[in-house]
Amino acid sequence: MASWAALSPSIVEYFEGEDFYRCGYCKNESGSRSNGMWAHSMTVQDYQDLIDRGWRRSGKYVYKPVMNQTCCPQYTIRCRPLQFQPSKSHKKVLKKMLKFLAKGEISKGNCEDEPMEPTVEDAVSSDFGLINKLDIHCDLKTLNDDLRKSLESEEKKKAEREESNEITHSQDMEEKLGSGEPSCSVKVHAAPQPGRGADLSKPPCRKAKEIRKERKRLKLMQQNPAGEREGFQTQCQPSSLLPPKTKSNQPKSLEDLIFESLPENASHKLEFTRFLCSSPLETENSPNGPDCGYGSFHQQYWLDGKIVAVGVIDILPYCVSSVYLYYDPDYSFLSLGVYSALREIAFTRQLHEKTPQLSYYYMGFYIHSCPKMKYKGQYRPSDLLCPETYVWVPIEQCLPSLEKSKYCRFNQDPEAVDEGRSKEPDRLQVFYKKAIMPYGVYKKQQRDPREEAAVLQYARLVGQVCSERMLLFRN
Repeated sequence: MASWAALSPSIVEYFEGEDFYRCGYCKNESGSRSNGMWAHSMTVQDYQDLIDRGWRRSGKYVYKPVMNQTCCPQYTIRCRPLQFQPSKSHKKVLKKMLKFLAKGEISKGNCEDEPMEPTVEDAVSSDFGLINKLDIHCDLKTLNDDLRKSLESEEKKKAEREESNEITHSQDMEEKLGSGEPSCSVKVHAAPQPGRGADLSKPPCRKAKEIRKERKRLKLMQQNPAGEREGFQTQCQPSSLLPPKTKSNQPKSLEDLIFESLPENASHKLEFTRFLCSSPLETENSPNGPDCGYGSFHQQYWLDGKIVAVGVIDILPYCVSSVYLYYDPDYSFLSLGVYSALREIAFTRQLHEKTPQLSYYYMGFYIHSCPKMKYKGQYRPSDLLCPETYVWVPIEQCLPSLEKSKYCRFNQDPEAVDEGRSKEPDRLQVFYKKAIMPYGVYKKQQRDPREEAAVLQYARLVGQVCSERMLLFRN
């Protein structure tokens, strides 16, 4: 036997049996089922191994859905960031953010093609029904109303500018049309109607051809500040003498879109800060690990000095695991759920540069039977975890089976088994009366037959490796 204080291992308290509670997805009053345990402390490696067996944490409660019995099976999903390419809807969200930051413009087009985003209420109520059983609180900071007021003020000023300026500058029109995004309404002067005099207080109408010429002339003058005459001479040169334009057919990367530089006079400023947060995960630092270390973090999103969203992530040996995102609903037009997920994917790629084994982005659970939770499948390439053999299977191979049945075994090899299953339960580590002992020694002191059933169930769910490393607290 060894002293528990010298080892600082994971210490968990397993809840015997299965929990039956109201499902946050289909609202079945008692259809959701899971096993759970309370993590008094947990190493990042143990949690990494647990989520690779279908476990998930919410605060210090770690739970695993009973996949073949629960009403809405929840499959662990991970994205492969190194091969990730943003979709059209992802790019639209990133461009919308850049447009808002640079010019303060809010796109008012149709956003139906964007993935649905989970709210904090969905996240808490859908994971488990423990609000009455355990004392779990979301550490949320109330987001200020002046965020909305500042937006309304910005809109009012913009409307006043539009009323006073009767003509939109041609350069702005070019940028608007070239963006490929829905544009706001633009006021255009109509020609004076017959029988009516022209309004001399307004500038005369200009033909589109004249506007194009003027725009080209201004552009050439910017390129060659020596003077207008030299600009026109350049314009008249044969096209064969002009240097060919280099156009790249390469699509912009995720980083290009996220970290695109803003003009000096940008309307808004978005900043990010990262803080350690309360969690059962023990903070760890390694020479070969990420500079920020391993553990749980709050990623705060600050807009013009005010907080608008907080993302909770776990940085683990092989992945960044997204836990929750809390955001100000007044800024839902920026699709902050999608934007934060893309930022976290880019962040995972950054961590991978120093820590090569850290190469996955875990998105929690994918629930094919719940339309509101299927959005996670749009971050590809991604894999789902087989609920029986705990191997990863590309999501494209899983979807046909999920269309036929809510619960599926994704591993197509009928002979395959759980390689990490508990084979020697007597080697499971027990923490009893401030001492650590193998279960084989502990069980000799117990006479309650229910004790063994609970311990064996725990061993089966966490697997052999975790059962030998983690300490199962017994009172």
